[in-house]
Amino acid sequence: MALLLFGLVMFLGTHTLATFRQQRATLIGRMGLNGYRGLFSALSAVGLLLIVLGFERYRLDGLIPIWSPPAGMRHVTMLLVWIAFVSLAAAYSPAGKIKGLLRHPMLVGIKAWALGHLLANGDLGGIVLFGAFLLWAGYDRIAIRRRGDKGAPRSAITAGDGVAIAAGTVAYVAMIWAHPYLIGVSVL
Repeated sequence: MALLLFGLVMFLGTHTLATFRQQRATLIGRMGLNGYRGLFSALSAVGLLLIVLGFERYRLDGLIPIWSPPAGMRHVTMLLVWIAFVSLAAAYSPAGKIKGLLRHPMLVGIKAWALGHLLANGDLGGIVLFGAFLLWAGYDRIAIRRRGDKGAPRSAITAGDGVAIAAGTVAYVAMIWAHPYLIGVSVL
């Protein structure tokens, strides 16, 4: 569990630092934009790796049950995770209704993914992992609002929406297939 916690602190801490604009600007001033991005990327990658290894170690050591999710939560989780994939795809798609409606589709995707997994996983490691991401995404949304970033502009339905739905759905189906191999748990 310690490795998981350290990875979460490193990954989410690095992303939280970016919300402190004055400190971020100071680092960019000292390191240059490319140096800052390189350090940010390296710390994020190491943090993510530690999260994966830490969660794997936690699972191998034995799950610590806290509560038993109701059987029906699987369907809610699957819907929320599909919404997460479409939201994540919308973040990188051309402007469209989905992107404009969500304003910050990446954060909506992270929140939907984390909430869905919190509802379906009642063990300590799952609660820590998914709860940390949900709390961080909530914090980041508040930080964005406080600095006046309105996010993606409102838009009519465009081809970007079709791209987001199609790409998100394809990625979602691929993850359903790959989940047992990558995570060790079948979602079906």
